[in-house]
Order: sequence, then structure tokens, then C-alpha cells
Amino acid sequence: MSMALNPQYDAIGKGFVQQYYTLFDDPAQRPNLANMYNVETSFMTFEGVQLQGAVKIMDKLNSLAFQKIGRLITSVDSQPMFDGGVLINVLGRLQTDDDQPHAYFQTFVLKPIGNSFYVEHDMFRLALHDV
Repeated sequence: MSMALNPQYDAIGKGFVQQYYTLFDDPAQRPNLANMYNVETSFMTFEGVQLQGAVKIMDKLNSLAFQKIGRLITSVDSQPMFDGGVLINVLGRLQTDDDQPHAYFQTFVLKPIGNSFYVEHDMFRLALHDV
């Protein structure tokens, strides 16, 4: 087992989150997120619904009805992984269209591929406790 911890993990995590949400938050650019997921080996859990593969993930993201997103990032915590990947946990606040703002968590695992990364795992959950 080669232990290749990436010393740039914190900068990679913050940079990825900025890039990801720049695409996500613009409906015209959201389809470009497809490039960040693998056709077979990416997983997303979105509000408890588990999806596998870029096609199903993008079907889900493209089906989201809201047009306007207001987002506040509170923290981006990252850890290096032994395969050279990066684990990222985002805490933020999200407002869609004219709804109430809600706190949310999103967790990403970036998997190295060549000189780049893809999103191997993606979990999103609004922080609602009164469901």
C-alpha cells in the first residue's frame, strides 16, 4: 500500500468547492457538473436518495426545480486520503428561489485520476430536524 497523502489537500478542497458551486448555482452551467462524476463509480446520496453513475446523478440535478440559489459557505473541512484523494465536508446555508434559508451539509470524496480528480462520493442533506 503506497501512502501518498496529498499535502495540498486543504487548497484542493477549498478550490473544488468553489468550482463545484459556481457550476451548480448557475442553471445554465449546471450540466457541466457531469464532467466531475464518473459514468460508473460515482455515488450520490441526495436527501436520502442514493444514485450511482454520472447519468443518474445528472438526471437528479437537472430535475431540481429551483432557478435562483443563494448560498453561504460557513466552513470547508478537508482531510487527505491514503490513495491521494481528498475528503471534504461543507457546512453552509442555502436559499432556493424565495424559500426560507436552510443549513446544509455536503460531503465529497475526490478520487485521483491522472493529474485530476473526480467525485467518487457526494452526500447532500439539509439540516432539518423537524421532519
